[in-house]
Amino acid sequence: MKLEKEANKNHKNLEAHLNELSEKREKVYLGGGNKKIESQHKKGKLTARERIDYLKDDDAFFMEVGTFTGEGMYKEYGGCPSGGVVTGITKVSGRTCVVVANDATVKAGAWFPITAKKNLRAQEISMENKLPIIYLVDSAGVFLPMQDEIFPDKEHFGRIFRNNAIMSSEGIVQIAAIMGSCVAGGAYLPIMSDESLIVEGTGSVFLAGSYLVKSAIGETVDNETLGGATTHCEISGVTDYKCKDDKDCLDTIKKLMDKLGHHEPAGFDRIEAKPPLKSEKELLDKFPYDRVKPYDMMEIIERLVDESKFDHYKEGYGQTLICGYARIDGWGVGIIANQRTISKTKKGEMQMGGVIYSESADKSARFIMNCNQKKIPLLFIQDVSGFMVGSRAEHGGIIKDGAKMVNAMANSTVPKITLIVGNSYGAGNYAMCGKAYDPRFIFAWPTAQIAVMSGASAAKTLLQIKVASLKAKGKEISKEDEQKLLKEIEDKYNEQLSPYYAASRLWVDEIISPLETRKMISGGLEAANHAPITKRFNPGVIQT
Repeated sequence: MKLEKEANKNHKNLEAHLNELSEKREKVYLGGGNKKIESQHKKGKLTARERIDYLKDDDAFFMEVGTFTGEGMYKEYGGCPSGGVVTGITKVSGRTCVVVANDATVKAGAWFPITAKKNLRAQEISMENKLPIIYLVDSAGVFLPMQDEIFPDKEHFGRIFRNNAIMSSEGIVQIAAIMGSCVAGGAYLPIMSDESLIVEGTGSVFLAGSYLVKSAIGETVDNETLGGATTHCEISGVTDYKCKDDKDCLDTIKKLMDKLGHHEPAGFDRIEAKPPLKSEKELLDKFPYDRVKPYDMMEIIERLVDESKFDHYKEGYGQTLICGYARIDGWGVGIIANQRTISKTKKGEMQMGGVIYSESADKSARFIMNCNQKKIPLLFIQDVSGFMVGSRAEHGGIIKDGAKMVNAMANSTVPKITLIVGNSYGAGNYAMCGKAYDPRFIFAWPTAQIAVMSGASAAKTLLQIKVASLKAKGKEISKEDEQKLLKEIEDKYNEQLSPYYAASRLWVDEIISPLETRKMISGGLEAANHAPITKRFNPGVIQT
């Protein structure tokens, strides 16, 4: 009865999270709103999402990356839903590829700072996984009020064109369709691609529009004559294909993709996929509503892996990390997951769940080496509070063993995918392959929290610092004011803990439902299988 009551609480909590996720997605999918969508249609143009839907194969899954990019940002400018660009992985004419589509319903597709970051992330996915990339260009260029935050730095706008050049040299196919405005520096992206298409009547590409030409050199010319489809396909030769409308343009891309040659895969093992024996739907019952409550991570893993089969590595040793082999949608994977149960060592010591101890770190380092030796991709499942602290841990060499784990993980040559299901705090985020350690993809459940420490711990620490600072200035603070200040600090910190805060800034690629986990991980592994491993694994200095 008690277990059933707990399951009901867990289910209701996760269901509320999933309802919020669904509502937020629906809002984001509208881009700049219904009026802007209608305006796009009146011009004879499809929206960014409609273009992708028409372009991809009918039975293909569109694995979106960065749905919530820009969430809650740029409020003074009316916001920037999905960063003003839709990106993801799908199949076109049977070929797996990255698609980048400017959303002209959001500030005419103008580039905000986060737009550049998202475009760079899409190119990074293409480069890491050796996937062709298709750009559906419809953009007014740099958002001028924020030009200082997007134009001059290393990871700003210019990096896009640098990547165009690098990708071309590496043989990564780039196809660009000019389906709307394409102006100034943005004009280089399609022309630095391998092949470019332009839509008659709506597509235009030039370094300076008619107004700027008039003010700069006094010439009067309309945009179509300056840089329309006829100009660039018949006079300048800048573009390769002239298309009568959006659908004709997308059909032409399908024909180009259909002729692509095939490259050698990485060779990761895959057999026929089999569903978990334990129902995936029970994930909603098993993940605890109370994020500090212990639970058995194996209850989660067994509902994600094929036939609920998991082969443990060193099961009785270093029990706060689970390591072992399984299959997800047929793909062979090595899984490293934080165990949230309280365990007892052979010495009779109690170990807290979600904390990485010396033996756990040592075990995972060895397991990572084994997976690299066997060419098995790695999946990290995070619900971690951090590394163990205190004199016993320090005397036992926790820093040395943690360094072993980080060394092996950072130098891994097999692809890594990270899934954050709960806490992702402090150095635990790093050791379990956080964003800084180049996971091919990083996904988060809506229950995830990412920060240096938990909200409660951080708020109390920040409050102590604030109170001490006030007292140093000779100011006394009442208990009521102290509680008010604590609430203000907690509210701000809790906002930053939200997975949507992380997704807005692309610290995670996508927020997903637990029920979408197998599909997203499988999609990530399929993408990774397109890039052969060319580098020999060397874990660096591993002290013993």
